[in-house]
Amino acid sequence: MSSLQSKISQAKAKLLVQYPLFGMMASKLELVQNSDIQSFKSNGIKLEYNSDFLEKLELAQMEFVFANGAMHASLSHERRKNGRSGWLWQLATDYAVNDMLVQNGLDCPIEAHYSKRFSGLYAEEIYEELKADILQNELEYEADTLDDVQQDNNKNESINDDEELSEQLFEEFAKALLDTELKNGEVPTSIDRFFNIKKSDCKINWRDELKATLDRFHKDDYTLLPPSKKFLHAGIYLPSCISQRFKFVIAIDSSGSVDEKLLGEFVSELNSLTNTLQNYQIELLVCDDMIQEHKTFYSGDILEVAFQGGGATDFRPVFEFVKHSLEDVKLLLYFSDLEGIFPKDEPTYAVKWVSPKEREVPFGDLIILRD
Repeated sequence: MSSLQSKISQAKAKLLVQYPLFGMMASKLELVQNSDIQSFKSNGIKLEYNSDFLEKLELAQMEFVFANGAMHASLSHERRKNGRSGWLWQLATDYAVNDMLVQNGLDCPIEAHYSKRFSGLYAEEIYEELKADILQNELEYEADTLDDVQQDNNKNESINDDEELSEQLFEEFAKALLDTELKNGEVPTSIDRFFNIKKSDCKINWRDELKATLDRFHKDDYTLLPPSKKFLHAGIYLPSCISQRFKFVIAIDSSGSVDEKLLGEFVSELNSLTNTLQNYQIELLVCDDMIQEHKTFYSGDILEVAFQGGGATDFRPVFEFVKHSLEDVKLLLYFSDLEGIFPKDEPTYAVKWVSPKEREVPFGDLIILRD
């Protein structure tokens, strides 16, 4: 196996573990080496790449490339463009996909189409903005636009029924994977820009969602030394999982407006779930408008919570405490009714707000405690 193929295998394996939906889609992606392009491109059927470009990428950036190609392959571009210019529709979709991947924490290569200008926009909205740019700069863009449209028309004529069927089957495969992710409570941020996700689909059992969260973040390090032995006989080198101590934070809102019965159910469920984990460390913070208590629990300890406080709710002290007093935190579970002051800046670690009420949160994901 060449060094590049080994690197591709590593990137695909890490993507599969860190971002299961993108990883599983990328595992079916057709990769084609193309020396006539500078970096990479995807037309919704295959991902073409320049070997020199992939060689110079960091592993995390290569994960981004495969996630990009997987998303394009799942979106059935030809059936979705609805009379739009094909090349411009591809570009608009690329901007939307890459923005979504960045929002999910993937490392975007500088060669990729990405702009904060299009943050949060649907591909249809981006298409209209790009089209307006071209119309406003007609003299500058006219020649390139005509050439591109002509090339696009020629390409459309060459798309055969087998390719259209392949595109449709990949989309159905991606939707089936997404349904599984919905049930597990681990849907990528902003994925609803590309797939029709019904609100009712997201109302899953909070216990299942909490379990899926802990399971995902408990897997924390991967290496090729030594490689996993499972597929060595076939010449495939996949990373081994090295389990380091899994450190996460549980913050409890003690402002007095929190339902103690629901809190008891939440803590009881956490105790059951942590019994299935190995080598963990929990930093428990009790806070109203200031930190009232801090305790550390290790593998095998019983998680116990004593209320102190009763003042107003301010979430900022918890995030400040984690920033200045704790290291290597991957996950914060914050139990609250969400009626308080949020910090302005999103932290680098994942945040799951656990609440009996459905409210808007400025960052992180919401787990609603209801059966």
